[in-house]
Amino acid sequence: MLSLIAFSINGSSSVCSFPSGCAILLHAASRRPKRNRMKMILASVVTTVLIVALTLWAMFILVRATEYVTSLESSLQRAAAMGAELLLGVVLLLGTTWIATHLAVRIFATKEPPSEGGPVV
Repeated sequence: MLSLIAFSINGSSSVCSFPSGCAILLHAASRRPKRNRMKMILASVVTTVLIVALTLWAMFILVRATEYVTSLESSLQRAAAMGAELLLGVVLLLGTTWIATHLAVRIFATKEPPSEGGPVV
């Protein structure tokens, strides 16, 4: 049985129990309509598969680049290729992380109505 201690806005605590023990059911207590919850679950599964595929693709590209770099005869060319390979690795893996973070924020962000304005001070 999965238990969750939730703190409300006024500071009191309550214990919620989910008999199935499924972490996805944590969204059942949210204020989202059922249709949106199903879309969110589907989007999170698709995003997870996409991110795993992108990460594996990036690693495959980096392994191929490493094999190519180590096969170079000239030490000057090998040094330049190692620098390019490091840059490629940083771009690929940071890009994958950025996409994963961006999609997670787009999926799980709560849509709040815009503020009506008011005094800044």
